[in-house]
Amino acid sequence: MRIALITDAWLPQVNGVVRTLTTVIAELRSRGHVVEVTSPDLYRSIPAPSYSEIRLALVGPRAVARRIEAFRPDTIHIATEGPLGWAARRYCLHKKLPFTTAYHTQFPDYIARRTRLPASWFWPFIRCFHGPAARTMVATGTIRAQLREQGVEPLHHWSRGVDVGTFHPDYPPPDLFFTLPRPIQLYVGRVSVEKNIEAFLGNAHPGSKVVVGAGPALEKLQARFPEAHFLGKRTGDELAACYAGADVFVFPSKTDTFGLVMIEALACGTPVAAYPVPGPLDVLEPASGVMAERIEDAIAGALRLDRAACHQLGKAFSWHASADQFVSGLAPIARETASARLAKAPA
Repeated sequence: MRIALITDAWLPQVNGVVRTLTTVIAELRSRGHVVEVTSPDLYRSIPAPSYSEIRLALVGPRAVARRIEAFRPDTIHIATEGPLGWAARRYCLHKKLPFTTAYHTQFPDYIARRTRLPASWFWPFIRCFHGPAARTMVATGTIRAQLREQGVEPLHHWSRGVDVGTFHPDYPPPDLFFTLPRPIQLYVGRVSVEKNIEAFLGNAHPGSKVVVGAGPALEKLQARFPEAHFLGKRTGDELAACYAGADVFVFPSKTDTFGLVMIEALACGTPVAAYPVPGPLDVLEPASGVMAERIEDAIAGALRLDRAACHQLGKAFSWHASADQFVSGLAPIARETASARLAKAPA
């Protein structure tokens, strides 16, 4: 199958959306599918306001249409609600071609935190973008229920996986961890306002707090919490060693749709502490994590969990199954209409 995938989130960004897309694309290509990615690195771009690591492509709809046209896809998937996503959506609607979308990010909550405006103001944007899609792919039951309540349908389940070859408990801790007071509380992810990292760094549970990641809030948090340890970006074995060496993984976000880092931590045998919100509610089980309204209570409970049980539950998530779910949700372009519609000049 020839799959055109359009995304505004792409390398060198380091986040759950990019890791999901790159891993699933690699799995699809290993099966013989041809995947062409349309991403910001192909065009001139500018940094997103207040978040320079995210690049916004400076490209008109015709350029995106010509790229899709030249590829002649069997199916089109639009992964994000950014400039490239809107351009591809416009092309598909103009040509009357079916397409699928995905809801990776809680944009209404994300923008509300940055603007201090009500999240309800931004839901019409989400309904407009995803409304014409043949299906919108979503990772968890809680988010599916939320989208249905907001009038976004039809929906398709697309879960996430973990690379058990990289994420497992058998790593020696980083040298730093041998010098820190226990328990070591770890956060991994974007260092930005919507991740609610202040709640993690300001919690009163004794021990050491370690942050792995980068982002626009890094300098502010370093100045505000000088006793915390900020390690910057880590990938591969270095990241897995941080997970495996920590006593508890703290997931303070209240705006994620899944939380890929949680299952990476679990696969390394590290229990999770989180708030009872979408993402943790769908991923965690009593044996793998504790959720509480006070993050200190969740940390205290998670520290009592069995690490072997956490490892078993974490490694049950499979990228192979995730790729199966993705393919089953795609909307193929009918052969009898593909040649006629794709052969016309781009919109």
